[in-house]
Amino acid sequence: MKILPVELIRAADAFTIKNEPISSIDLMERAASSCANWLGEKLNKQQKVKIFVGPGNNGGDGVAIARLLSEKGFAIQLYILCFTENFSKDFLKNQSRLPKNIETFNINSEKDIPNICENDIVIDAIFGSGLTRPIFGFVAKVIRKINESKSLTISIDIPSGLFVDKTVSSSKGEIVFADYSLSFAPAKLAFLLPENDKFCGEWVVLDIGLSTSFIENAPVNNHLLAFSEVKPLLKQRNKFAHKGVYGHALLVAGSYGKTGAAILSSLACLRSGAGLLTAHLPEKCLNPLQTAAPEVMVNVDNDEKLFSTLPKLNNYNAIGVGPGIGTDIKTKKALKLLIQESKVPVVFDADAINILAENRTWLHFLPKESIFTPHPKEFERLIGKCSDDFSRLQKQREFAIKYQVVLILKGHYSVIAMPDGNCFFNTTGNPGMATAGSGDVLTGIILSLLAQSYSSEAAAILAVYLHGMAGDFAAKESGFESMLASDIIKNLGKSFLELKS
Repeated sequence: MKILPVELIRAADAFTIKNEPISSIDLMERAASSCANWLGEKLNKQQKVKIFVGPGNNGGDGVAIARLLSEKGFAIQLYILCFTENFSKDFLKNQSRLPKNIETFNINSEKDIPNICENDIVIDAIFGSGLTRPIFGFVAKVIRKINESKSLTISIDIPSGLFVDKTVSSSKGEIVFADYSLSFAPAKLAFLLPENDKFCGEWVVLDIGLSTSFIENAPVNNHLLAFSEVKPLLKQRNKFAHKGVYGHALLVAGSYGKTGAAILSSLACLRSGAGLLTAHLPEKCLNPLQTAAPEVMVNVDNDEKLFSTLPKLNNYNAIGVGPGIGTDIKTKKALKLLIQESKVPVVFDADAINILAENRTWLHFLPKESIFTPHPKEFERLIGKCSDDFSRLQKQREFAIKYQVVLILKGHYSVIAMPDGNCFFNTTGNPGMATAGSGDVLTGIILSLLAQSYSSEAAAILAVYLHGMAGDFAAKESGFESMLASDIIKNLGKSFLELKS
């Protein structure tokens, strides 16, 4: 599912109007109807609805919503922010359609700002996705009043004051803190970045029938993963297949006191379909791993406590390295040798990433189609500090292009940056997955899929999506607070079955 920047959103509107064909006022009515239907199902008719509108087309949406909600039996008060005399044509046309029972007020200055009670419902349709500069003046005071009221606040398309494609981290302007954002399809980049979460609340994408052909052909580099797009990536198994068909994976993991990382990665790898798995680990980790996962073959390191030597690599289809290995000098030397000698894709996680962050010249010698899986702090060590989430996304993209790797930045809406510059935002997962070992599980899933001859791009997308889906199944059983990384592994089977359904 494509994420369109502002200029292409406008172009999609114009293309739809011209080629459907449909008038702009009727497209606005379609958008307003989608919002009014959603609002009609969610809101309490006993509460007063206060709708704040600006003079543009977002305000026109708000005026149309006022009429449609009034027809559904809601008590509406409409407040028009008159900071300019230039109202859009569709705004004025919708204004002429307002029934007389809707109370309408003009806000020309600060003294006209109404009181807003905590029990009121506020609908914000002041500014839409076309906003290009911060909000100041009496309009900012209106927004401040909305935010201070603690009323249920719903923004139309995007919270007023928020930008679609750039940060507001250094802006001094006011921004609506919405409880819900009713956004018009396709999804907007602003909703997917952590810095904007406090403004957007729960966001809902409403389909208003923009041209599918335009969107399909739109040149974008940001995408939102949908079930329908991930499902075809999963390969079907041949009934005459044997374990040799599904690859032999090598996992380099664990050190004294961190055997759990190796166990979790190993179990996740096997639960994701790898035919064979060999774990290379220190002798101190041997008994715990073979007790927890007897299906795993083991190659024992020369050092009893840490990763210090490299096994022969010629028998493996994919390699994973990093979970629990530590950053000892011996481990660093062994990792360097692994990078130099591997002829298959490598999944770099955890301490492997931390070591590479200290030895950046090694990045130029990475095996082809390798995959990185940092969490935000590991990402910062690897790439450097970023002033905001938009610049971080750009640096992630640039890293993937420069070194021709797949870079997965873990988090809510985990971002997968591809070597061609495309970025994919994941839509599965939940806060319960912010727990020790969750990343080790993801590494095991990716390693398994790589060993089964999935491309790095497909392995990354499938693994992140399945990992999040398994977490969602686990959350239904135990809630967020009680979730363990092992619960994710237990629910991988359900996730594979769901993708096959």
